[in-house]
Amino acid sequence: MKFKILSISLIISSCINAQFFRGIGVFGALTQSAHYYKNKDESLKDPNVFVPQYYYPSSHISTEYFSWGAGIFAEFLRSDNYRWQTEIEYANKGAKETEIVDQYLGTRSGSKSVNKYTYIQWNNYLKIYYPIFQYSHMYLMPGVRLEYLFKKSTPVFSSVSSDFPTFWFSGNLGLGYEFPLFKNFSGIAEYHWNPDILRHRHANTFVRNRTFETRVGIMWRPRVRRIDDCNAPKYHGPNY
Repeated sequence: MKFKILSISLIISSCINAQFFRGIGVFGALTQSAHYYKNKDESLKDPNVFVPQYYYPSSHISTEYFSWGAGIFAEFLRSDNYRWQTEIEYANKGAKETEIVDQYLGTRSGSKSVNKYTYIQWNNYLKIYYPIFQYSHMYLMPGVRLEYLFKKSTPVFSSVSSDFPTFWFSGNLGLGYEFPLFKNFSGIAEYHWNPDILRHRHANTFVRNRTFETRVGIMWRPRVRRIDDCNAPKYHGPNY
Protein backbone atom coordinates (compact mmCIF):
# COMPACT_ATOMS: atom_id res chain seq x y z
CA MET A 1 0.00 0.00 0.00
CA LYS A 2 2.80 2.39 0.92
CA PHE A 3 4.57 1.57 -2.34
CA LYS A 4 1.43 2.41 -4.36
CA ILE A 5 1.01 5.73 -2.52
CA LEU A 6 4.68 6.59 -3.10
CA SER A 7 4.41 5.66 -6.79
CA ILE A 8 1.30 7.79 -7.27
CA SER A 9 2.99 10.73 -5.49
CA LEU A 10 6.06 10.46 -7.75
CA ILE A 11 3.88 10.34 -10.87
CA ILE A 12 1.93 13.45 -9.80
CA SER A 13 5.12 15.29 -8.85
CA SER A 14 6.74 14.46 -12.21
CA CYS A 15 3.67 15.63 -14.07
CA ILE A 16 3.54 18.91 -12.15
CA ASN A 17 7.23 19.64 -12.70
CA ALA A 18 6.98 18.80 -16.40
CA GLN A 19 4.00 21.06 -16.83
CA PHE A 20 5.73 23.96 -15.04
CA PHE A 21 8.36 24.28 -17.81
CA ARG A 22 6.67 25.26 -21.09
CA GLY A 23 9.48 26.07 -23.49
CA ILE A 24 12.69 27.91 -24.37
CA GLY A 25 13.67 30.14 -27.27
CA VAL A 26 15.82 32.85 -28.87
CA PHE A 27 14.95 36.12 -30.62
CA GLY A 28 16.41 39.03 -32.52
CA ALA A 29 15.02 42.55 -32.30
CA LEU A 30 14.92 45.91 -34.03
CA THR A 31 14.90 48.73 -31.47
CA GLN A 32 13.59 52.26 -32.01
CA SER A 33 14.24 54.64 -29.13
CA ALA A 34 14.07 58.32 -28.22
CA HIS A 35 14.70 60.55 -25.20
CA TYR A 36 12.37 63.11 -23.67
CA TYR A 37 14.20 66.00 -21.96
CA LYS A 38 12.47 68.36 -19.55
CA ASN A 39 14.39 71.33 -18.10
CA LYS A 40 12.39 72.24 -15.00
CA ASP A 41 14.13 75.64 -14.70
CA GLU A 42 13.23 76.97 -18.17
CA SER A 43 10.43 79.07 -16.69
CA LEU A 44 13.06 81.00 -14.69
CA LYS A 45 14.79 82.46 -17.76
CA ASP A 46 15.58 86.15 -17.46
CA PRO A 47 16.62 88.04 -20.62
CA ASN A 48 18.77 90.34 -18.49
CA VAL A 49 20.62 87.63 -16.58
CA PHE A 50 22.07 84.57 -18.31
CA VAL A 51 22.04 81.48 -16.10
CA PRO A 52 23.39 78.47 -18.08
CA GLN A 53 21.33 75.76 -16.35
CA TYR A 54 18.11 77.52 -17.35
CA TYR A 55 19.03 77.06 -21.02
CA TYR A 56 21.03 73.86 -21.23
CA PRO A 57 19.90 71.31 -22.07
CA SER A 58 16.60 72.62 -23.38
CA SER A 59 13.32 70.73 -23.14
CA HIS A 60 12.87 68.62 -26.29
CA ILE A 61 12.17 65.21 -27.81
CA SER A 62 15.09 63.64 -29.64
CA THR A 63 15.08 62.13 -33.12
CA GLU A 64 14.45 58.38 -33.26
CA TYR A 65 17.50 56.10 -33.07
CA PHE A 66 17.33 52.63 -34.66
CA SER A 67 19.48 49.75 -33.50
CA TRP A 68 19.17 46.08 -32.51
CA GLY A 69 18.93 43.59 -29.68
CA ALA A 70 18.94 39.83 -29.09
CA GLY A 71 18.09 37.48 -26.27
CA ILE A 72 17.17 34.07 -24.90
CA PHE A 73 14.05 33.26 -22.91
CA ALA A 74 12.19 30.51 -21.06
CA GLU A 75 8.50 30.11 -20.34
CA PHE A 76 6.93 28.62 -17.21
CA LEU A 77 3.62 27.98 -15.35
CA ARG A 78 1.10 25.17 -15.76
CA SER A 79 -1.82 27.35 -16.84
CA ASP A 80 -2.84 27.21 -20.50
CA ASN A 81 -3.91 30.87 -20.48
CA TYR A 82 -1.28 32.50 -18.26
CA ARG A 83 2.48 32.01 -18.45
CA TRP A 84 5.58 33.59 -16.95
CA GLN A 85 8.37 34.44 -19.40
CA THR A 86 11.82 35.35 -18.14
CA GLU A 87 14.67 36.36 -20.44
CA ILE A 88 18.16 37.80 -20.73
CA GLU A 89 18.52 40.43 -23.45
CA TYR A 90 21.36 42.43 -25.00
CA ALA A 91 19.71 45.68 -26.14
CA ASN A 92 20.96 48.89 -27.75
CA LYS A 93 19.07 52.09 -27.05
CA GLY A 94 19.78 55.78 -27.56
CA ALA A 95 18.79 59.00 -29.29
CA LYS A 96 19.85 61.21 -32.19
CA GLU A 97 20.60 64.71 -30.88
CA THR A 98 21.87 68.04 -32.17
CA GLU A 99 24.18 69.79 -29.74
CA ILE A 100 23.41 73.36 -28.65
CA VAL A 101 26.44 75.49 -29.54
CA ASP A 102 25.02 78.79 -28.24
CA GLN A 103 23.05 78.21 -25.07
CA TYR A 104 21.60 81.71 -24.80
CA LEU A 105 20.34 81.87 -28.39
CA GLY A 106 19.61 78.15 -28.60
CA THR A 107 21.68 77.77 -31.77
CA ARG A 108 22.28 74.14 -32.64
CA SER A 109 25.02 72.42 -34.62
CA GLY A 110 24.34 71.50 -38.23
CA SER A 111 24.55 67.73 -37.81
CA LYS A 112 23.15 65.07 -35.52
CA SER A 113 25.12 62.79 -33.26
CA VAL A 114 23.95 59.69 -31.41
CA ASN A 115 23.95 59.08 -27.68
CA LYS A 116 24.23 55.28 -27.50
CA TYR A 117 23.55 52.97 -24.56
CA THR A 118 24.02 49.20 -24.45
CA TYR A 119 22.09 47.32 -21.77
CA ILE A 120 22.11 43.80 -20.39
CA GLN A 121 18.50 43.28 -19.30
CA TRP A 122 16.65 40.73 -17.18
CA ASN A 123 13.08 40.92 -18.45
CA ASN A 124 10.02 39.30 -16.84
CA TYR A 125 6.53 39.21 -18.32
CA LEU A 126 3.12 37.76 -17.65
CA LYS A 127 1.94 36.20 -20.94
CA ILE A 128 -1.82 36.17 -21.38
CA TYR A 129 -2.76 33.76 -24.17
CA TYR A 130 -5.70 33.92 -26.59
CA PRO A 131 -6.00 31.03 -29.08
CA ILE A 132 -6.50 31.93 -32.75
CA PHE A 133 -6.25 28.50 -34.40
CA GLN A 134 -5.51 25.06 -32.99
CA TYR A 135 -1.78 25.66 -32.63
CA SER A 136 -1.53 29.46 -32.96
CA HIS A 137 -1.97 32.07 -30.25
CA MET A 138 -2.04 35.79 -29.74
CA TYR A 139 -0.75 36.96 -26.38
CA LEU A 140 -0.32 40.09 -24.26
CA MET A 141 2.94 40.68 -22.33
CA PRO A 142 2.84 43.20 -19.44
CA GLY A 143 6.03 43.21 -17.39
CA VAL A 144 9.18 44.87 -16.07
CA ARG A 145 12.75 45.03 -17.37
CA LEU A 146 15.71 45.29 -14.98
CA GLU A 147 18.60 46.98 -16.80
CA TYR A 148 22.37 47.08 -16.38
CA LEU A 149 24.16 49.79 -18.40
CA PHE A 150 26.99 47.82 -20.01
CA LYS A 151 28.55 50.61 -22.08
CA LYS A 152 27.72 54.05 -23.49
CA SER A 153 28.79 56.77 -25.91
CA THR A 154 27.38 60.23 -25.10
CA PRO A 155 28.78 63.06 -27.27
CA VAL A 156 25.70 65.33 -26.94
CA PHE A 157 24.43 66.95 -23.72
CA SER A 158 27.15 64.95 -21.98
CA SER A 159 26.71 66.72 -18.64
CA VAL A 160 23.37 64.92 -18.45
CA SER A 161 23.50 62.05 -20.95
CA SER A 162 26.72 60.60 -19.50
CA ASP A 163 25.17 60.41 -16.04
CA PHE A 164 22.43 57.83 -16.66
CA PRO A 165 22.25 55.30 -13.78
CA THR A 166 24.13 52.00 -14.10
CA PHE A 167 21.16 50.02 -12.76
CA TRP A 168 17.63 50.92 -13.80
CA PHE A 169 14.22 49.46 -14.53
CA SER A 170 11.55 50.12 -17.13
CA GLY A 171 8.03 49.00 -17.92
CA ASN A 172 6.88 46.85 -20.81
CA LEU A 173 3.71 46.11 -22.72
CA GLY A 174 4.02 43.67 -25.61
CA LEU A 175 1.74 42.01 -28.13
CA GLY A 176 2.80 38.72 -29.69
CA TYR A 177 1.80 35.97 -32.08
CA GLU A 178 2.99 32.36 -31.91
CA PHE A 179 2.56 29.96 -34.83
CA PRO A 180 3.73 26.40 -35.60
CA LEU A 181 6.85 25.76 -37.70
CA PHE A 182 7.77 22.07 -37.53
CA LYS A 183 7.55 19.30 -34.94
CA ASN A 184 7.66 21.04 -31.54
CA PHE A 185 9.17 24.33 -32.78
CA SER A 186 7.14 27.53 -33.06
CA GLY A 187 7.81 30.92 -34.59
CA ILE A 188 7.14 34.13 -32.66
CA ALA A 189 6.57 37.73 -33.73
CA GLU A 190 6.23 40.46 -31.09
CA TYR A 191 5.97 44.22 -30.75
CA HIS A 192 6.93 45.87 -27.43
CA TRP A 193 6.45 49.31 -25.93
CA ASN A 194 9.23 49.80 -23.36
CA PRO A 195 9.09 53.18 -21.54
CA ASP A 196 10.93 54.33 -18.43
CA ILE A 197 8.53 54.15 -15.48
CA LEU A 198 10.44 56.91 -13.68
CA ARG A 199 12.40 59.80 -15.15
CA HIS A 200 16.16 60.09 -14.66
CA ARG A 201 16.94 63.26 -12.71
CA HIS A 202 20.13 65.23 -13.31
CA ALA A 203 20.23 68.50 -11.38
CA ASN A 204 17.75 70.73 -13.23
CA THR A 205 16.86 68.21 -15.95
CA PHE A 206 14.60 65.16 -16.15
CA VAL A 207 15.09 62.55 -18.90
CA ARG A 208 12.86 59.66 -19.91
CA ASN A 209 13.70 56.94 -22.44
CA ARG A 210 11.09 55.31 -24.65
CA THR A 211 11.82 52.29 -26.83
CA PHE A 212 9.72 50.36 -29.33
CA GLU A 213 10.98 46.87 -30.09
CA THR A 214 10.02 44.53 -32.94
CA ARG A 215 11.03 40.90 -32.39
CA VAL A 216 11.14 37.68 -34.36
CA GLY A 217 12.28 34.38 -32.92
CA ILE A 218 11.92 30.65 -32.57
CA MET A 219 10.67 28.64 -29.60
CA TRP A 220 11.05 24.98 -28.66
CA ARG A 221 8.34 23.35 -26.57
CA PRO A 222 8.36 19.87 -25.02
CA ARG A 223 6.04 17.44 -26.73
CA VAL A 224 2.42 17.80 -25.68
CA ARG A 225 2.35 14.45 -23.93
CA ARG A 226 5.26 15.52 -21.71
CA ILE A 227 3.88 18.84 -20.51
CA ASP A 228 0.11 18.39 -20.76
CA ASP A 229 -0.74 14.70 -20.33
CA CYS A 230 -1.05 13.44 -16.78
CA ASN A 231 -3.11 10.29 -17.25
CA ALA A 232 -2.68 7.28 -15.04
CA PRO A 233 -0.33 4.55 -16.42
CA LYS A 234 -2.07 2.15 -18.78
CA TYR A 235 -1.83 -1.64 -18.46
CA HIS A 236 -0.18 -3.15 -21.55
CA GLY A 237 0.03 -6.77 -20.44
CA PRO A 238 2.59 -8.80 -18.49
CA ASN A 239 5.23 -8.68 -21.24
CA TYR A 240 5.31 -4.86 -21.59
